[in-house]
Amino acid sequence: MTARTIGKMKTSEIGFGCMGLNHHRGPAKDRNEMISVVHSAINSGITMFDTAEVYGPYTNEELVGDAIAGQRDKLQIATKYGLDSRLETIRKSLEGSLRRLKTDYIDLYYVHRVDPNVPIEDIAILMGQFKKEGKIKHWGLSEANAKTIRKAHAVEPLAAVQNEYSMWWRTVETTLFPTLEELGIGLVAYSPLGRGFLTGKINKNMSFGENDNRAELPRFTAEAMEANQVVIDFIQQLANEKRATPAQIALAWVLAQKPWIVPIPGTTKVDRIRENNASANIIFTESESKKINEALDKINIVGDRYPASEAQRTGK
Repeated sequence: MTARTIGKMKTSEIGFGCMGLNHHRGPAKDRNEMISVVHSAINSGITMFDTAEVYGPYTNEELVGDAIAGQRDKLQIATKYGLDSRLETIRKSLEGSLRRLKTDYIDLYYVHRVDPNVPIEDIAILMGQFKKEGKIKHWGLSEANAKTIRKAHAVEPLAAVQNEYSMWWRTVETTLFPTLEELGIGLVAYSPLGRGFLTGKINKNMSFGENDNRAELPRFTAEAMEANQVVIDFIQQLANEKRATPAQIALAWVLAQKPWIVPIPGTTKVDRIRENNASANIIFTESESKKINEALDKINIVGDRYPASEAQRTGK
């Protein structure tokens, strides 16, 4: 798989979002089976694996730690501390993540959500200390705004910002892209498949049960999914033209937008890893990209990403 560089960190052009292995995507599957899925992803050439303290909580990091045993040196492991940014809490979180991941260092350590009660400059100083101690190699912010990114980067350079980005969530193109490009910061795009919706395998008749947070998301009400079918129809048309699947089109589109973007789709199925990786072979000409983006501009997506209580923690 071709490599990409985000900040000063080199990684595979497609990463792997580990959250769904046992968190927020329905009843947790067999643990050994999920470890085998991670092994398949590694064998396919994927080197970046993204997890977080709050996934589980804790159990997702433990699963990833067991899965990467013996292969740590060739991978980039990204994780995030929780929502409490008191400096003493961050250090405890980092030590816990290192222990659960069975590693001496984290390649990319994120602030999961910006805490308005703690100056981001103080956190940046602490991250610099972690780097000097050899406990992290790079750091990043998740769901931060351009002002916060600039403040943080001025104190301790950021490698990446993680944000939702896909064919049905493009706001970051105007709010973040200019800042990231100027400062040389990469974007790690989570939910590049729209939490599964952009694969075309989810429709208004589906319901989401235990351990699946889509049941609480405004975009996954039956009414919103019916209204947003228009974007699926458009992606399917592109898939037909490119002899690809909708998922491959959605991922190829993200890859085509900027060379410093790394999408991190997640899955619990080995065949989906192969499908996702093949998206890197799909090329859009400049003319095709322009037409696609112009068409997307005209599509009105119904429903917010998060309920109001969670949305308050994004874009800070």
